[in-house]
Amino acid sequence: MSTRKPETAPCTSAPATSNLSDMAGSVIRPSPLAVSVLCMLHAEPMHPYRLQQLIKAWGKDQVVNVGNRANLYKTIRRLLDAGLIAVLQTERDQLYPERTVYQLTDAGRRQAVRWLEDMLAIPRNEYPEFPAALSFAMLLGPPGVRAMLDRRAGLVREQVARLAAGLAEYGATLPRVTLLEDEYKLAVASAELGWLDGLLDDLKTGELTWTEESVAAVAADPDAQPPG
Repeated sequence: MSTRKPETAPCTSAPATSNLSDMAGSVIRPSPLAVSVLCMLHAEPMHPYRLQQLIKAWGKDQVVNVGNRANLYKTIRRLLDAGLIAVLQTERDQLYPERTVYQLTDAGRRQAVRWLEDMLAIPRNEYPEFPAALSFAMLLGPPGVRAMLDRRAGLVREQVARLAAGLAEYGATLPRVTLLEDEYKLAVASAELGWLDGLLDDLKTGELTWTEESVAAVAADPDAQPPG
C-alpha cells in the first residue's frame, strides 16, 4: 500500500526496447527490481539502504521483492555497469558504514520509460506457482483438492478484505494513481475468489469429479490431452 506520493519526474513517451548489454557484454533484462531502482532515482540520488527503506515505506515491497539486500546490490551493480545509473558521491559517517550514493543518468531515464511502457503494454506469462499446481491437482483426488482450495479461498477472502480496507483508508488522502497496483491486486484477488467459490461448489455437488482411472486413461491417450 502506498503511503505517500513519489516525487518522481513525469515520464515521457519513448519507443519500446528489448534487453540491453552492460560493459562486460552481459544482457540486462528488465525486472521489477531494476525498474523500481530506476524509477526511485527519478526522485533524487540516494544510497541502496535508503532505496530499500523508501520502497518499503511506500508499500512497493508488496509488488517488488526487496527483502534480499544482496539482490538489490547486484541489480544496482548491473545498472551501473550498463551506464543507467552513476555514482554521485560516497558518504562517510562515524555512525554508519560508508555509503555510495547513486544518481540516474540520461540513458537511465530513457530506459526506465521504455521498460515501464513495455511492462504496462505487453502481457507476459510470469509462471506463477498456483496455475502450475492446478495443472497437477488431479493427483490429490477430489476430496484433497476441495480441502486445499477451501483453505485457499479463506485466505484470499481475507486478502480481499484487507486490500479493500486499505484502499478505502488511503484513497481518502492519496491520489488514485499512487494506488493502482492495489486496485489491480484487489481486482485479481476478487476474481480468483469468485472462481474458487464456483469451483468449490462444483466439487461439493460432484459436478466436478474424477478418478485415478479416468486420469490414467487421458494420460495414455495423446489425442485426449487438454490444450496447453
